[in-house]
Amino acid sequence: MIVLLLANQPERTIRLRMFESTLKSFGYEVIVPSFGTKNWIKIAGLAKKTVKKCRPDIVHVFNVPDVIYHGFTRFKGDYFRSLIYDYRSPWGLEMQQTFGAPGRIFGEHFERNLAKGADVITTVNTPLKNKVAAYAPNKQTEVIPNYPLRSFSDNLEQPLYRLEPEDAPIIFIGRVCTQEGIQKLLGVAKAIPYQEFWIVGSGPFAWWYLWRKPHNIKNLGWQPHEKMAGLVQKARLCIIPREESVITPYSTDKSVWKLNEYLNMGKLVVASGISQEQPRKNLIIVDSRDLKDAVVEHLNKRPEKLTEKDYRYWDCNIETIRSIYEILT
Repeated sequence: MIVLLLANQPERTIRLRMFESTLKSFGYEVIVPSFGTKNWIKIAGLAKKTVKKCRPDIVHVFNVPDVIYHGFTRFKGDYFRSLIYDYRSPWGLEMQQTFGAPGRIFGEHFERNLAKGADVITTVNTPLKNKVAAYAPNKQTEVIPNYPLRSFSDNLEQPLYRLEPEDAPIIFIGRVCTQEGIQKLLGVAKAIPYQEFWIVGSGPFAWWYLWRKPHNIKNLGWQPHEKMAGLVQKARLCIIPREESVITPYSTDKSVWKLNEYLNMGKLVVASGISQEQPRKNLIIVDSRDLKDAVVEHLNKRPEKLTEKDYRYWDCNIETIRSIYEILT
């Protein structure tokens, strides 16, 4: 069976690549195209050409921006048999943050079309499952959380910086942008001048946000994923400094990749702007206005020791993924 996995940037979408490795382990032939552009219109055209050329049995679309795959259901039957819609982010609400109510109407129009046209829906957490169910109430929808591989923490390649325990930094990993809370992070760092912070990540406007960063912030820039475990290992504490928004109820401990990577490595995590679905050891979620105080309070606290039941791994998704694809075979 041939499976085509599609996203805005398929070869760089971590969740898509996790599905790819799992599906290959089942013996499926998996196609992950590379479009070589970030232009939505060009990607939409290239995706349609890819479907017509490959004629897969199943197309699995990973959402955001959903408009790219508008009209894909018209090809079902002629060029592929089944469609899976992976609802990993509420694109309509993201559009609302930038363009107000018209943005939400625009984004949710395309979400609804894909949900109604899909044979099965996959998603990352329960709030998003409930949201997408409103578009297609009778559709089979399965939650596949964003949990890391067991092998993530095995790669403890030592980074360039060797530290004594008392010099361990607070670490932030992610895009340097407003949505990820860069302004809040800079404010927290400025308020705790005696504590070093590491920023691991980049973004198109990172230079603008960081050109006058506090002296206690070390900007490591973008780093390959295989180096992340080694960097996280050095951290005194990990931080997720997001502001509350309409996205907060849909961004949970089941969907934030780096949160689960931090926790699986036994690190203490102070976070804001996200929600919690399950009890998790070492996770402290606070209002963004209380973030600095929470960081100071937990700076010298030791994380609780983890037992086997406290870890969350991609392994737990494998049988659910198998059952979804067997239904469509």
